[in-house]
Amino acid sequence: MPNLALTRKDDVSSFRKIAIGTWREAYDPQVYGTLTVRMDDALRYLGEFRERTGRRLTISHLMAKAVAMALAECPEANAILRFNRIYLRDTIGVFFHVVMADEGLGKVDLSGATLYEVDKKSLVEICDEFEEKVEKVRARKDEALEKTRSMFLGIPYLLLNFTLKLISFVSFTLNLDLRALGIPRDPFGSAMVTNVGSLGLDVAYVPLVPYSRVPLLLAVGAIKEAPVVVGGHVEIAKVMTLNATFDHRVIDGFHASVMSRVLREWLENPYQHFDRLDASSSAEPKAAASA
Repeated sequence: MPNLALTRKDDVSSFRKIAIGTWREAYDPQVYGTLTVRMDDALRYLGEFRERTGRRLTISHLMAKAVAMALAECPEANAILRFNRIYLRDTIGVFFHVVMADEGLGKVDLSGATLYEVDKKSLVEICDEFEEKVEKVRARKDEALEKTRSMFLGIPYLLLNFTLKLISFVSFTLNLDLRALGIPRDPFGSAMVTNVGSLGLDVAYVPLVPYSRVPLLLAVGAIKEAPVVVGGHVEIAKVMTLNATFDHRVIDGFHASVMSRVLREWLENPYQHFDRLDASSSAEPKAAASA
C-alpha cells in the first residue's frame, strides 16, 4: 500500500510545466520587502485621466511608469548577471503577467506582456501599447508567445529543467538572439509586475524566476481603506501595498531605498509626476492616432 493516495495530473497548462521545470531547492538570494503607499490622489488622478483622454487608465499603467522611473533613477538595479558579472541594461522594460482563459471550461493559463523604454513614454502611449499587447496575447495572436507556449507544452517533463536552463544560458549568458527558434527577444524586461490585488490579496511575495534573469518582482496589492497618521491626527485613507522580491546579488538595501522613494513619490503625488492632464486631454483618440 502506498504512503499517499495519489492521482497523477497530466492535463496542465504551459505555465505550470514551466514552473515545474524552474524551481527546485530553496537555495537562492531572494530578499522581500513591503512598501505601503497612499492612493487617494492616484485614484482621483486616474478618474480625471480617463474622463479627459477616453483611455481606461489602470493602476497597472501607473505602476509601469513608476517602476520604470525608479529604475531610471537607480540604473544599477536595471541589470542581469552573466558569468557571475553584473551587466547593466541599456533600456528599461516592464513585464506584466496576463491571465488567459485556456481551452476548456474553467482552465486558465498565465502569460505576459512587456513594454519597453517605458521611462520615455507618456501614460497615453503606455495605455495604448499595453491594451494592444494584452489583447493580442489573450486572443492568441502573438506569434512569438504562441510558438513558445506550444513548444513548452510538447516538452517531456524530464527535460523541463534542462530545456529552461539551456534557453536561459543561450539567451542571457551568451546573449544570443533566438527569435529564429521561436524564442522572443528579451521577453521579460528589467522588472516583473503582477497585480495580486485583482485576486483580492493585500500582500503576496512572488518568487524570482531564474530563467528570466529578472532581479526585481513587484506584487501590487488591493487598494483598501486604512487609518493613517497625518500631522499627529488619525484619518482614513486609501492605501496599497507594494510587495517586492529582489535578487540580493544585484540589488541591495541602498538600491531598494532609492527605488521605494521614487515609487512613493510618483504614486502619492501623481499630478506632479505623471502626464499633465491639460496636455493629456488634447491627445488624439486611439483610432485617429493609429490612422
